[in-house]
Amino acid sequence: MITKINKLLLLGITTVSLISCGGGAPVLISTPIENIDAVPLKNIELTDSQLKAWGSFDLVTDTVPGMSVYKTYNEIIKSRQGNTVIVGVIDSGVDIEHEDLDGVVWKNTDEVPNNGKDDDNNGYIDDIHGWNFLGESEHENLEFVRIVKKYQKQFEGKNLANIEANQRDQYQVYLEAKAEYQKEYQEALGNKNQYEQILNQAKISHEKVKSILGKEDYTQKELLGIQAESVEMQQHVAFLSQMFGFLNPGEGIPDLIKNLNEGIEYFTGQLNYNLNLEFDGRTPVGDNVDDLTDKDYGNNNVMGPDPKKEGIKHGTHVAGIIAAERNNKVGLNGVAQNVQIMAIRAVPDGDEYDKDIALAIRYAVDNGAKVINTSFGKYFSTHPDWVRDAIKYAAENDVLIVNAAGNEAYNLDEKATYPNDQTDNISEIADNFITIGALNYKYGSNLVADFSNYGKSNVDAFAPGVKIWSTTPNNSYEYLQGTSMAAPAVAGVAAMIRSYYPKLKASEVKKILMDSGLAVKTQVIIGGEAQDTDAFSNLSKSGKMVNMYNAFIMASQLSK
Repeated sequence: MITKINKLLLLGITTVSLISCGGGAPVLISTPIENIDAVPLKNIELTDSQLKAWGSFDLVTDTVPGMSVYKTYNEIIKSRQGNTVIVGVIDSGVDIEHEDLDGVVWKNTDEVPNNGKDDDNNGYIDDIHGWNFLGESEHENLEFVRIVKKYQKQFEGKNLANIEANQRDQYQVYLEAKAEYQKEYQEALGNKNQYEQILNQAKISHEKVKSILGKEDYTQKELLGIQAESVEMQQHVAFLSQMFGFLNPGEGIPDLIKNLNEGIEYFTGQLNYNLNLEFDGRTPVGDNVDDLTDKDYGNNNVMGPDPKKEGIKHGTHVAGIIAAERNNKVGLNGVAQNVQIMAIRAVPDGDEYDKDIALAIRYAVDNGAKVINTSFGKYFSTHPDWVRDAIKYAAENDVLIVNAAGNEAYNLDEKATYPNDQTDNISEIADNFITIGALNYKYGSNLVADFSNYGKSNVDAFAPGVKIWSTTPNNSYEYLQGTSMAAPAVAGVAAMIRSYYPKLKASEVKKILMDSGLAVKTQVIIGGEAQDTDAFSNLSKSGKMVNMYNAFIMASQLSK
């Protein structure tokens, strides 16, 4: 739940000015916000329509830490025409039939649809809109579970003293994976049981209150107005009043029950699939996951095998943030115009395979993507070198990769995540990989999303990632949140820079995104713990929030 901020916030602002260049049209010059110490800012309670678009707002004008997308379109882009840019979305799949996406889906014009041939000789048959590296597979183990399964017969019951020297690194990884498995399994089981108990009580209490108030949805004020004539009724009222504390403004007990059911479904899925040592999700695919040369697998169904499309919500949401059709009076406006979404399905319900990600990156590069979004990650990896080689391949071919930092409130300088562009958590292997943390829509001490990972070395910048409205399957729309939502916001900005300033290299676009952002020198809460704070400038390499307006100005200057 987002903490309310009731105090005035102070912001140091320097003037945006116009100067003339060589007698031609005036050129906009931006000065990033330097500190939080001079001009008072009032925080506003966002309306529903404002909340749905807050990532496009401007911090100075709207007192909301968006990316100044509206300002960029209104003051810089206007009617200017840019080049078309292909953005590869490596994710769970994309609903390419969605009303707000069907007009921006990439089409491989070198491939004849559904003729069963590889017309363009790229190694993939009938890949009209992308490729599905998961085939008919939907659920998967987490990576540490796969590691336990792989090595338990070899190492179970042994200790370091009776492990051969050349196997000790594998043994250490096995021990770490086993410890993680045991911890996560017990947490999932405990959470499932707890959610079930709360749900059972919530349903009972809700029925009692409904019978008195005569309606399904009621406010906390109406609940507390009940004259409870028995101890039992007092307990029902007290319990539900406490539950209101876990809800967002405007939500009620029916929303609580819905959330609890979704939580139970999530933890049940973890126990049945992600953490189940007996489950093998790769069987339907039929390849050897430890052989990178075994490439003859998957299919062209980028929406996956589920006819209800439930498994592609994440990828569809990501695609909408980047490129939902602008100004079509439907749904929302994506960050970018002039964009085609290349859908690449490689992220299951569970942890992705390094092989799939490495091949997915190469597929996107080879088929024309100039920006790739990777909103996924894990903390164990069996073939990280394959993915790093693919990242370097993308760099060699001038492709920018925008990556999500992760949602566990970890300091990534202390705990490695995959994929990444660092071999030792310090030295970068390429200059085309940018990792993004998540911002909250409340400016001030709660600026950083309480779930967002961070790191002075391993996170590059921050962008909007809390309560983000975007496309979901079957012509629907939902709020989701995570660094998975922050990364595509930046991918959209990157695509726009590459559209309007095509001479800039991927490494230059990365530098622009980092250097042109808004710098805030205030203390912010980390991980939602009020006592755990640090300067925002210490939480990423740039210490900044990505800002599209400033990025365009810097791109214009650099391109000249």
